[in-house]
Amino acid sequence: MKVQVLTTPGCSNCIVLEKILDQLGIKYDLIDVTEKPEYLEKYPIFTAPGLVIDGKLEFTGIPKKEDLKKFF
Repeated sequence: MKVQVLTTPGCSNCIVLEKILDQLGIKYDLIDVTEKPEYLEKYPIFTAPGLVIDGKLEFTGIPKKEDLKKFF
């Protein structure tokens, strides 16, 4: 399973999501969309963070732990 967190510089919600994923023991890649704008073309998020699971944008913003556990 491939997990990516789409983030922006100084995004406090992104840090919260990273902590939740760390607590759940989920490995992920951080993608700064300001450095890689092609991700915004593929996954048009209007709010960071975006959570991409196996190539599909599943969440924007901070998902609830219960909702995340359904995937993992």
